[in-house]
Amino acid sequence: MERTRVLEELIAETCGGCGRAPDKVKIMAVTKTHPVEAAGCAARYGLPCVGENRVQEAVDKMVKADFPIPWELIGHLQSNKSALAARHFARIQSVDSVKLVHRLDRCCETENRTLPVLLQVNTAKDETKFGIPPEDAPALLEAALLAPRLRVEGFMTIAPLTGDRNDARRAFAALRELRDSLAAEFRVELPELSMGMTGDLREAIEEGSTCVRVGSALFGPREE
Repeated sequence: MERTRVLEELIAETCGGCGRAPDKVKIMAVTKTHPVEAAGCAARYGLPCVGENRVQEAVDKMVKADFPIPWELIGHLQSNKSALAARHFARIQSVDSVKLVHRLDRCCETENRTLPVLLQVNTAKDETKFGIPPEDAPALLEAALLAPRLRVEGFMTIAPLTGDRNDARRAFAALRELRDSLAAEFRVELPELSMGMTGDLREAIEEGSTCVRVGSALFGPREE
């Protein structure tokens, strides 16, 4: 995919400018509203994972897929979809409440699996976005670390859609600083920072993102 090569070059250039190794930044192909063939293209190219916003839409695609690639949930997860999500997704990036932690842990017990998760924090305190407020992140992390069937790998955030790249940078820097503080406080490794989309890739990478969630730069405008 030519678009993927262009994206990889942009990531490499940005990493070079801030002293990071390009292989430390994973590209997630966001396939929401795109047909299952989009995920197939990502798999054939060798991208490491695809991301979906809606549980049922993703599961419908998984059933049709005849190629191996991990599917991750990046959209808000309602409690009544927890069992389905725990059964099908390789990782859930949008865990944003203690209630959801307990629900997913019970579902994973039923499924007899351990589920990798990221905790979603609304570092911009944007009322239009999901995610736990930063001040509540310690309690959420503690609950998730105590859940035997969940494996906390780090954090996720979404920058505010203000059009100001400085706003995005501040949101990303806040998540990195929060992660560093909590990793030290709880004495755990939290290596993953999922942050950055098509419009704010550079800022996210410069602030330490390990996973950029990209849809339109790979597949063009999505159909709602």
